[in-house]
Amino acid sequence: MTRRDLLAAASQLAVVPALPRTKVEGLDKAVDGYIERQILDKSHKYYGSYASDDGLYYGSTPAHLLDGFLTAYVLPQSRHFRSARVAERMELAAQAFGRIQTKDGNWNLPTTNFNSPPDTAFIMQALSVTLMNARQYGFPDLERWLLPAVERAGDGLVRGGMHTPNHRWVAGSALAGLFKLYGEQKYLRRAEQWLAEGIDQDADGQYTERSTIGYNGINNRSLVLIADWLNRPEYLAPVRRNLDASLYLLHADGEVVTEISRRQDLNQRGTMSNHWPALAYMAWKDRNGQYSNLARQFEPVYGSASYLIRWPQFMSGMPESKPLPDSYHKLFPVIGLARIRRGPKSISVLRDSDRFFTFRHGAAIVNAVRFSSAFFGKAQFTAKTLMKENGGYVMTQDLDAGYYQPFTPPRKITTETYDDTRDERQRTEICRLHYRVTVTEISGGCRLRIEANGTDEVPLSIELNLREGVAISGAEKVGRFKDAWLVKRGHAELSAGSDRIRVGPGLGLHTYLEIRGALPRLAGSSLFMTGFTPFDHTIEIVAFS
Repeated sequence: MTRRDLLAAASQLAVVPALPRTKVEGLDKAVDGYIERQILDKSHKYYGSYASDDGLYYGSTPAHLLDGFLTAYVLPQSRHFRSARVAERMELAAQAFGRIQTKDGNWNLPTTNFNSPPDTAFIMQALSVTLMNARQYGFPDLERWLLPAVERAGDGLVRGGMHTPNHRWVAGSALAGLFKLYGEQKYLRRAEQWLAEGIDQDADGQYTERSTIGYNGINNRSLVLIADWLNRPEYLAPVRRNLDASLYLLHADGEVVTEISRRQDLNQRGTMSNHWPALAYMAWKDRNGQYSNLARQFEPVYGSASYLIRWPQFMSGMPESKPLPDSYHKLFPVIGLARIRRGPKSISVLRDSDRFFTFRHGAAIVNAVRFSSAFFGKAQFTAKTLMKENGGYVMTQDLDAGYYQPFTPPRKITTETYDDTRDERQRTEICRLHYRVTVTEISGGCRLRIEANGTDEVPLSIELNLREGVAISGAEKVGRFKDAWLVKRGHAELSAGSDRIRVGPGLGLHTYLEIRGALPRLAGSSLFMTGFTPFDHTIEIVAFS
């Protein structure tokens, strides 16, 4: 079939599925905003597009306009249905789309990437859905207006490189969309070149970036589209594994464990909202009620209207929702994470993170437990092992430090060679320190035993950082530090509304809280306990009402 034949097929009008009223209202409001913001000055470089709130012009903006305009234009429920004004604005956006393209067929992400094939892939992934909807629901003009720019973008993706692991699957899905639309083998060959690398997923179901509220969702959406558009159901398997793992990363309020991330969402707050396309698709495909549960939660706010008219089964074909896991022990040995859930209580134990323990009871949240000692300015505890032992979890770290002898025979050392030759010197007076943390579940919470041995009289400080809004009682304010509280003895109580946590017994042998060489204190209020090596202290963190 030629491109002319494919474009002619766009005249075959299908029935547009009805959307929920709130979704239509949200779409119409968005289109009203697009109409108001779209630049109509023909002399303006970005005529047909608009600026972001900070005055930047994104390559993706015309594509967003086109998606909103097209969806409203073909949707009978919309106030903008078959509106001549919206059709005119679509043509302006289509012109801008091609006008701001680079000579290589790419677009810019003005905050960081220029002449960017990865951002072109994101744009073309989304635009593929828009073009399929235009073809299916009878607006062939859009494809005609866009075809030259789409061809240039396709050639750019056939040639272009990527930055990060997830970009490969975004590019693969964009190329898969172009192949489905136009059937050209060059798009399929390039997609298969990326896919030949194999999907980067470990045995714990995590992709390379472990980005639970960011790039995991992008990977899952991209792989779903590849599976759908290329008819390759094998690419749903990694999506399934990641979603299954994600069910055990959820706190009771829907926030997700982000302490494992290798990207900018590390230690940030968020939900699985950007997984919505994959959750909806996999719920429908697998008849999975747990995926359906999450998809239904996110659809009212995050469900894309263009996706819903492309895949109406996300509305009418979903299985009955089933409860999510909320009582379990789950160890992820590859990434070094143990998870415990007991209803509103949610606990994480982490290897390779200074925030080695987190505890939540409803709104009463201990963001992180950390500790460090004054051992040679390098003794922030970051567990190198995490093992399950006697029903609990054990983490360890070993440190050593010493002093350096002069070279024998003598050598001339300069400012340029001192650091490079340091490890060649003999070390003497070597000191060692062994850390061991044991986490055991008890009724209502956990017991943390913290041990530090090997070199005596080393000051040590334990920090329990709290979510804002958590009130503290039973601890002493340390006057020279902002928001620092010392639990010298007994127990402190933390409360947020009716949710309360008891922490203790305390230990306060010094107030050297900000230890040399340790990481800076976390923002917000923190409880501290302090002592000296040899150190062996057990803290119970227990929820109560």
